[in-house]
Amino acid sequence: MIVKEKFELEFLLKTSPKVLNNMLSTPAGLSEWFADDVNIKDDIYSFVWDGSEEEARLITNKPNAKIRWQWLDDEEEGLDSYFEFNFEVDPMTKVVILKVIDFAESDEMEESQALWDQQINELKRVLGA
Repeated sequence: MIVKEKFELEFLLKTSPKVLNNMLSTPAGLSEWFADDVNIKDDIYSFVWDGSEEEARLITNKPNAKIRWQWLDDEEEGLDSYFEFNFEVDPMTKVVILKVIDFAESDEMEESQALWDQQINELKRVLGA
């Protein structure tokens, strides 16, 4: 059986929660930085990278706070894994703190974290943050 370990990464962004929420929850926003193309049907998001498609079920969407999906492949295998974005504004600095929570197999942990770093750097570039 596949075992995935949870990890969390934190990033600081100079943007508003409303703009960030749009980039994290809408197909148009996600396709600007996360995937080549994103489509939604009901609560299933289809993410396309280099012609390959992965589907995830939207589990939680609390506007301007938290968004969580579970990959359908993991759901079918009975894995209790997901990927999630949490974000809040630091009251002192007014910077948005984005926390990415994901799961990876132990031998893929560094690669998964590096991929998120790359993805969030692309998000920062798109946001100008």
